[in-house]
Formats: sequence, C-alpha cells, structure tokens
Amino acid sequence: MSPVTAGVLQLLALIAALALAYRPLGDYMAKVYSSEKHYRPEKWIYKAVGANPSAEMRWPAYLRAVLAFSAVSVLFLYLLQRVQGSLPGSLGFVSIDPDQAFNTAASFVSNTNWQSYYGEQAMGHVVQTGGLAVQNFVSAAVGMAVAVALVRGFARSRTGELGNFWSDLVRGTVRILLPISVIGAIVLVACGVIQNFASIHEVGQFLGGTQQWNGGAVASQEAIKELGTNGGGYFNANSAHPFENPTPFTNLFEIFLILVIPFSLTRTFGRMVGNLRQGYAILATMGVIWVAFVGLMWWTEFNGHGPAFEAAGGAMEGKETRFGIGASSIFAVSTTLTSTGAVDSFHSSFTGLGGGITLLGMQLGEIAPGGVGSGLYGMLIMAIIAVFIAGLMVGRTPEYLGKKIGTREIKLAACYILITPALVLCFTAAAMALPTPANSMTNSGAHGFSEILYAYTSGANNNGSAFAGLNADTQWFNSTIGIAMLLGRFLPMVFVLALAGSLAEQKPVPETAGTLRTDKPLYTGLLVGTIIIITGLTYFPALALGPLAEGLAS
Repeated sequence: MSPVTAGVLQLLALIAALALAYRPLGDYMAKVYSSEKHYRPEKWIYKAVGANPSAEMRWPAYLRAVLAFSAVSVLFLYLLQRVQGSLPGSLGFVSIDPDQAFNTAASFVSNTNWQSYYGEQAMGHVVQTGGLAVQNFVSAAVGMAVAVALVRGFARSRTGELGNFWSDLVRGTVRILLPISVIGAIVLVACGVIQNFASIHEVGQFLGGTQQWNGGAVASQEAIKELGTNGGGYFNANSAHPFENPTPFTNLFEIFLILVIPFSLTRTFGRMVGNLRQGYAILATMGVIWVAFVGLMWWTEFNGHGPAFEAAGGAMEGKETRFGIGASSIFAVSTTLTSTGAVDSFHSSFTGLGGGITLLGMQLGEIAPGGVGSGLYGMLIMAIIAVFIAGLMVGRTPEYLGKKIGTREIKLAACYILITPALVLCFTAAAMALPTPANSMTNSGAHGFSEILYAYTSGANNNGSAFAGLNADTQWFNSTIGIAMLLGRFLPMVFVLALAGSLAEQKPVPETAGTLRTDKPLYTGLLVGTIIIITGLTYFPALALGPLAEGLAS
C-alpha cells in the first residue's frame, strides 16, 4: 500500500468516526447546557466556591467571573511551581524559576499549553497532576462556557442574561470533559500509554551507558490534553514520544479526541438556537477548510523535490516512521487548526510551504474546527462579518439568526478579529528588531524569521505548538509570550461576551424574502471566502517574508 493511499484511508476512517459521534455528542452537550438540574457533586462544588448556580448573569457579571476564576488559577499554578522543590512527589526537581513559572501558568490557564521546558526534566508528579492536568480540564471548560454564552445571545431575546458562568464551568467539566477523558484514558492505557507514579529509574544500555526515565500519569493527562484542545505534553517530545503515542492507532485516536468536541459543538449550536441547518452550515465551513488544509499539506510533503525526498518517499525529516507523512500531516493540520498544540512531528522540519500551512492554520483564528468553545465562538464572529459583507453588497441591514447586525455588533466583531493579529505582528516585530531575542534563533534568513513568527502566532492564538528551532526558554520569550497568551485569550472574550449581551437584548427580526439564507451552500462559500481573505490581507506580508520566501527558494 502506498503512503498516499494509507493517508487517505486514515482520513476516511477519522471522518467516519467523527460522523458517528457528531449527533449523540452534540445533542448531549446541548442538553447539558440547557438543563436546570444540578447533581449532588456539582452542588458541593458550588457550595465550596460560594456560587449560586441558578442566578442568571448579564455579560459584565459573566465576564468578571471568567476573569476572576482565571486570575486565581494563574496565581495558584504559579505558586505551585515556585514551591515544587518542597513538595512530595517532586522527583527531586527544584522549584521553577519565576519567568518560567509565569509563562507556564499563563500557558495552561489560557488553554495554550506552550512549553519552553522539558516536561520529564522539570515537573514532578504533583505539579503535573495537581496543577497542569487540572488546568487542562477547567481552561477547556471556560472556553466552552463562553461559546455557550454567545449561543444563548442568539437564542434569547429581550433580555441581557446569558446564563451562569459557574454552572457552565462545572457542567462542562463534570458532565462532558471528565467522563469522555476517563474513557479515552482507558483506551490509551490498553494501547500501551503509561499510567503510573513511578520515580526516576534507569533503563537498558544506551551508547555504553544507562538511560534515565521517569513515569507519570500520562494516559489520563494525554486524554484531556487532546480532548480539551490543550496540547501540553508530559514529555518534551510530546505526542511523538512512544510513552504518549505508541502506535498508529493511538495517533489516529488522539486526532479524533482533538476534533470531536469542536466539530460536535456545531450540532449543539444548531440545537440550542432551534435550527439544526444553521449548525450544519457552520460544520460545512469548518469541514471544507480542514479537508482542504490536509490536502494541501499532503501535496507539499509528498512532493518534495530532490534526491533525498525521492529516496524517502517525501519529506520524512522530523516525522516518526511509525506514522509516516500521511498521518503526521493530518495531525499537524488538526493541531494547528485547533488550539491544541500537541505535535507528533517537528513542524520546523516540514517543507517551507508545509510550515506555512501550519502557520496559516493558526492565523485563521483556529476556527476550523478550532479549540473547544473558542473555535465555535470564533467561527460565529466570522459568520457575523460575512453577513455584514453580504448586507453591504445588496444594500440591506444584515441579519443573522433573527438578530440585526448593527453598528455596535460589527464594532465588537471587528475588535475581536483585530486583537490577535495586532499581538502577533507587534511582538514579532519587536523580537526581530531587538538584538537579544534574535540570539535564540537557530536558523537565519526566512526560516529563522518563521521560528519567531510561529512562536508569537502560537502564543497569541492560544495554540501552544512550537516550530522546534527557537530557544524560547529566556526571560524575553517567557515574559512576552506569556503576556501574548493571556491577552490573546481573554481580550477576545471581552468582545464575545459583550456581543452576546447585545444580541440577547434584541427582539427577534422576522424572516422575509430579502433575508439572506445562512443555512445554504452559497453562504457557506461566502463564509469560507471571508475567512481566507481577511486572514490573507492581515498576514500575507509576514508570511511572504517567512515560509513563502523559503518555499519558493527551495
């Protein structure tokens, strides 16, 4: 069987598995977020934090709850790392330096999971399980809660109430993420992923000496790392490490975990707004972009020119022979089109154009299908922009799901799509202009520029994957990428929740013959074009200096 055929078969199997999970999971999540019942364990949590889960919140109160919870999470995770050396189960590792502790705390709380440290050489069991793994759950649940608040903004009318953040947070964690993660961890353990609390021990002979490895609760963290589109690896090699991803089946299963909630949330959206076709339109947009990016990645990686590429059957540098080009390309596209950041190959070793595809996937805003929650609300913002553009074409006030898109709504949507590019481009420009950050580049020219552009794109878009060539464990990069991650996560949420509140206050507009049908293929095409054009206009100059220049020169 040729590598291309194997890749196509794996893609078809993945699509079939996602299709089977789409309806039951999407409907279940809609039921979870629409239920008025609170389970007993959930009531214990509400009592512990002093929250009233039945109290409705307007968008400023919802936002304050999101920011307060996240701020406390950053502080807790920072302090946990700073005292690691005094904790049991630290495996003898010392406490984390202040700049590294800040970067890691910001990373995991913002659902970015950027890592500028070696996991197996820096973090003990307590920090890994009591700190990082906990944030894998709750940071994902925060994104889902904000997405559901926006959906309620479309579904409700004549009220500014968007639900209760604490209820949404707890339900997303307890009823959705936790049970699926348990099942996922069992599957991974059965397939060879390790799950223990072993200390550091020596194994075998390695070039005349022994090699040291430490164990860990890897399977349980791997499951939520992928399911919650987090991406932080227990080991430095991340999902290329055989302890995290031992077989081609686990590789495909982990891709499935990455994609299943973001795609299924479109069904949840359609169910909650009372129009399943609207959810299918969003799903089609996400699916078209995802499949197109996989095809482009295959084209660039299978068709490298030169004797080395021909002998290897494609661009095999930096890729696991266990997975090959086909599966590695699917993983790379899926992880950069979502906010996951897990990698099973080195993106820096991809062809110039292949590296550009991973960059562009993040720069789209990670909306195809995007992170858990963040992908849906990002796509809905783009849907509003597309409706606005269509309204300008025909001279009609734009409407979406029975809500008028007026001056206030389009200003909030515009602020949302501008904040992340501003962070990426400004921080990249500063790093290239100053002498010290440039010393961290291991490559010069276009590829070196791509390393820094990738780092800030990954941070500000809350992806977390690395180009694997930049020494980011410096005070400059730990601090600036940490700031980019926090601003890139929470500033957009301000505009999303303000938009949700504005939409919820409106009264529904009746559909007429002149209303744009946003559940038809024509609108799906318009939405895809809007996403590509906006991203192209924003990032094309930077891409031209990095991956495009490298790809055209090779």
